[in-house]
Amino acid sequence: MVRVLLTGGSGFIAVHCLESLLKQGHSVVTSVRSEKKAQMIRDTFPDVGKDNLDFVLVDDIARPGAFDEAVKSDPPFEWVLHTASPFHFNVTDTKKDLLDPAIIGTTGILKAIKKNGPSVKRVVITSSFAAVFDAKIGNRPGYTYSEKDWNPITEEEAIQDPISGYRGSKTFAERAAWDYVEKEKPNFTLTVVYSSPHIILMNPPMVFGPIHPKLQTLDTLNTSNQRIRDMLLGRMTDEIPPGGVNVWVDVRDLALAHIRAAEREEAQNKRFFVTAGYYSNRELADDVLKVVPGLEGKVAKTGGEFPDGDYFEYDNSRTRQVLGIDFRSLEDMVRDTIPTIKAIGA
Repeated sequence: MVRVLLTGGSGFIAVHCLESLLKQGHSVVTSVRSEKKAQMIRDTFPDVGKDNLDFVLVDDIARPGAFDEAVKSDPPFEWVLHTASPFHFNVTDTKKDLLDPAIIGTTGILKAIKKNGPSVKRVVITSSFAAVFDAKIGNRPGYTYSEKDWNPITEEEAIQDPISGYRGSKTFAERAAWDYVEKEKPNFTLTVVYSSPHIILMNPPMVFGPIHPKLQTLDTLNTSNQRIRDMLLGRMTDEIPPGGVNVWVDVRDLALAHIRAAEREEAQNKRFFVTAGYYSNRELADDVLKVVPGLEGKVAKTGGEFPDGDYFEYDNSRTRQVLGIDFRSLEDMVRDTIPTIKAIGA
C-alpha cells in the first residue's frame, strides 16, 4: 500500500485515478475546493473508510503556498498525482483565469513537496496534447507527434483568446515543472502524462469515458463527453460537427497510465503521450447509434467525417511499451459511457 496525494479529486480524470488507486488498495488523500465536493466523493465511494480515503481543502490552487499544508501527512505521502488545473473557456482575463492558475498551481505543488513533503518520491502531472500540438500548422501531413514535441505558443499569443489561453496554460505549466526540477534537483522524480521525487507528465488528447453520476450533471460534463450527451439529447439532428483534434483516449486507460507511471521505475522523468489513436465525430455517432438503435432520426447521417487529405501521425509506443497500456476501442468506450450519461438525465 502506498500513501498518495491526489489533487483535484472531483475532476473527471482525477476521480478515475482515485477509483484505480482505491481498487489497488492504496491510501489516498485528495484535495478538493469545498466540503461539498468532498461529500460528493464520499457518496461515490460509500464503502471506503477514512483510512483509505480522506480530504484536504485547497480552495485556490493559484494562491502562493496553497499546497504547503496539503502535502503534510501521517503516514507520509510517497506519491503525488497532480491533476488539478483550470479547463474552461468562460473567462474574462485569460492570464488571470487560465495561465496563472495552471503555472502557479503546478510549480506551487512542487515547491510545497520540496519544502514539506520529504517522503514523496514520485510526482505525476496531467498535462495535455495541447502542450504538444502546434495548432498554427494544422493537420501537418506526414509529421509524427510524440513526447519530443512542444507547442511553440508564446505568452503574447496565449492571451489573445481563451482557446489559445488553454493551450498556453498547459504548455507553460509543463515547461515550468521541468524547469523547476532541473534547477532545484529535488528528491522526487517527475513524470508528465499528456494528462529528487520523480516527475512524470501525461499528455492526453480528447478524453472520453464513463462518468460518476454523483459527481456530474448534464451541464458539467467534461468537454469531450458533451458530444455523446448532445447526440443522446437530439442536439445533432442537422449535421455532425467536425471533431477538432482527431485523437482520443478512454479516461480509464488514462487513469491507469497515471498509476503505472508512478509505479514503474522505467517511467520516471519522462513524458507520455497517452492516446488510443484516431477517431472522428462521425465514427463516434455511428457507435452511439449502434449502442442505442432508437436514436435514428435524432443523430444526423452527415458531417463529422475524418478530415480530408493527409493528417498528422502519432507515436504512442512509449506508453504502450513502458506503461503496458492496452487501449480500449471507441465502441467499447461508447457502450460503457452511454448508461452513465443516461443516469444523469440524457
